[in-house]
Amino acid sequence: MTKITRRTLIQAAAATGLAGAMGTRHAFAADEPLGITLVVPSPIGDVGWGHALAAGLEPVKEAYGDKVKVTVLENIMEGPDADRIMNKTVADGNNFLIAGSFGYQNGAFQIARRNPKISVLHASGYMVGPNFSPFAAKYFQGTYLLGMAAAAVSKSGKLGSVSAFAIPELITSINAFTLGAQAVNPDVEVSVVWVNSWFDPAQEQDAAKALIAQGCDVIFSNAQDTPSVISACEEAGVYAFNLNSSMQKYAPEKYLGCVATDWSPYFKAQVDAHMNGTFKGANAFLGMADNVVEVVDLNSDIPADIMEKIKSTEAQIADGSFSPFTGPIAKADGSEGVAAGETMTDEQIVAMDWHVKGVTTPLPQ
Repeated sequence: MTKITRRTLIQAAAATGLAGAMGTRHAFAADEPLGITLVVPSPIGDVGWGHALAAGLEPVKEAYGDKVKVTVLENIMEGPDADRIMNKTVADGNNFLIAGSFGYQNGAFQIARRNPKISVLHASGYMVGPNFSPFAAKYFQGTYLLGMAAAAVSKSGKLGSVSAFAIPELITSINAFTLGAQAVNPDVEVSVVWVNSWFDPAQEQDAAKALIAQGCDVIFSNAQDTPSVISACEEAGVYAFNLNSSMQKYAPEKYLGCVATDWSPYFKAQVDAHMNGTFKGANAFLGMADNVVEVVDLNSDIPADIMEKIKSTEAQIADGSFSPFTGPIAKADGSEGVAAGETMTDEQIVAMDWHVKGVTTPLPQ
C-alpha cells in the first residue's frame, strides 16, 4: 500500500494543472490493475479513523492481489486542496476513490459526476449519485452499550465526551451513549466539549482535562484520530473509550472499551461490484448486523451483572429486536423527541440535530 502526504500531492497537482486534472480521461487495458485511492484528513497512525479505513482495504488487496493498486493519501485538508488532489488521482487513472471525510463531499460528488466510469465512496455524507455512495457506521449501537458500562463504573454520575464536529453522526453517538447510561442510572448527566477538529492532540487533551476537572469520571473520545484523550484519562485515573480501533495499549488500566469498525466487508463488496460492472450508488448505513460495528476490549471492572445486560442488549441490537432510539425519548429542552413505542428510522437518525435529555451542553449554533 502506497502512502502519500498532502505536500507531495499538492505539488503534483500544481505541476499538472487543475484544468487538465478535471478533464482528463484514461483508457486502460483490461489487464491493468484497478487503481484504488483512499483520501483521509489526518495522518494515518496505528489507531483511529484513518487507520480503520486503511485496514479495511487489506482484505481487498489479499483477495485481488496484483489486480488492484491501493494508494493512501493522508493528512489531506478538507477544502480546495482536497478537491485538487482527488481530481488529480482520478486524472492519473485511479478509477475507485474513497473520500474518507465528511468535508470532502461536494468535491468528490462533482468528480463522480464528471467521470461516470469511476466509482466513489464517501464517508459520513448524504449525497447519492449513480456512481457515488455515502457510507457511515451505526456507532450509536456500540456507544449505547458503552454508556451502560460507563454508568456502571462511574462514581460521580457525570460523564463527558470530547467530540470532533457537531454533525449528526457524532450527535447520535453522544445521544446513544447518554441513553445507554440512563438505562443503568437514570440520573446520569453528560457534558460535551466540541474541539472542531479531526486531529488536534493538544486541544483534545485540554478538553479531556477540562471535563475531568468538572467531575466527569468516564470520557468518550468521539472521533479523535489519536490516543490523546485516552492517554490523558489513563494518567488521571479516569475511564475512557473511543471509536474505530482499539487504543487499549495506551490505557492498560482505565480503558473501558472500543466501538470498533471493520470496513472490509463493505469495501470488498463495493470493489467486487466495480470489477463486475454492477456498482450502483446507494446510501450505506452499516452496523452490527453488517459485521461493521463491534464492541471490543470491555474492561473487567464492569460489574458482572451489567456485563451480562450489555451482551444481551448487544444481541438484541444485532438481530434488530432492539434499537437505542426507541421512545419515549425526551430532548434536552424537555420536549418530546421520540414518542413512546416509536422507533426512529435510519433517515431520522442520520439527520439528528438535537440532544437527548441528560446532555447538559447545548449544541453549537
